Amino acid sequence: MLEVVGLKKRFGDKAVLHGIDFQAEKGRIIGLVGKNGAGKTTIFHSILQFLDYEGQVRFDGQAISQASYEKIGYLPEERSLMPKLTVYNQVRYLASLKGLSTSYIKEQLPLWMAKLQVKGNPTDKIKSLSKGNQQKIQLMITLMHQPDLIILDEPFSGLDPVNTELLKQVILEEKQRGATIIFSDHVMTNVQEICDDILMIRDGKVVVSGSIDEVRNSYGKTRLFVASERTQKELEALPHVVSASRTKQGTWRLVLDDESAGPALFDILTQGQYVSTFDQQAPTIDEIFKLESGVAL
Repeated sequence: MLEVVGLKKRFGDKAVLHGIDFQAEKGRIIGLVGKNGAGKTTIFHSILQFLDYEGQVRFDGQAISQASYEKIGYLPEERSLMPKLTVYNQVRYLASLKGLSTSYIKEQLPLWMAKLQVKGNPTDKIKSLSKGNQQKIQLMITLMHQPDLIILDEPFSGLDPVNTELLKQVILEEKQRGATIIFSDHVMTNVQEICDDILMIRDGKVVVSGSIDEVRNSYGKTRLFVASERTQKELEALPHVVSASRTKQGTWRLVLDDESAGPALFDILTQGQYVSTFDQQAPTIDEIFKLESGVAL
């Protein structure tokens, strides 16, 4: 388990982190989210001991040291492959820094290339690969030594939907293996889909934390999706309905000021008749992110 307690960081006179506290457990995925400049990468760099900081960072009860790095996999936001090297030489160099033998790398490389569906060969130069395939190579290097702690900074950046889904499955397999995983992403649907927990940062402070379900439900089930022939004006005139808007699926999305209004609205809207959709939900993580970022919905 990763434990971060009272994490503070200043760059000169500017305070960037203001006492960050959280835990990331084994076999769970925690999403670290926030607007650009919120402090996400600074948190990652502090965990990895790239920066001096105030506070405590422990993994499995121990302070992270040079010896810990063989148990850590880190995918930075800025990719750092050497374009003139072949895939094999690039992987061999970086994987050897994690203590992997040449024979193990030779055995695992084709398996990982097949698993990640890399279009290319071990003898191809990095620069000949597409950006997406280069990203897969870097993820491969991050995971090949089966780290206990995995830190992924924007792992889906620049990937098409098919490759995003592929990488999600690989990350979920690492979770199943028992790894502690923390990653950042600006696409909240990715966070909601694969994360168990969330840590939302604003201006270097924690504003939301907890399991995905706990966080969503704490905002109340104030989103109602319903199939109705009523007009927007008629729906917005109903008790406790703040706003009504059409979804892309053709149903109505009602925002309520009180989740307990659901049963009464069900009676009003159905009048004892069948309706194809009536679904009351909590706000999505994307909506919560916007709310906590000061965006009006």
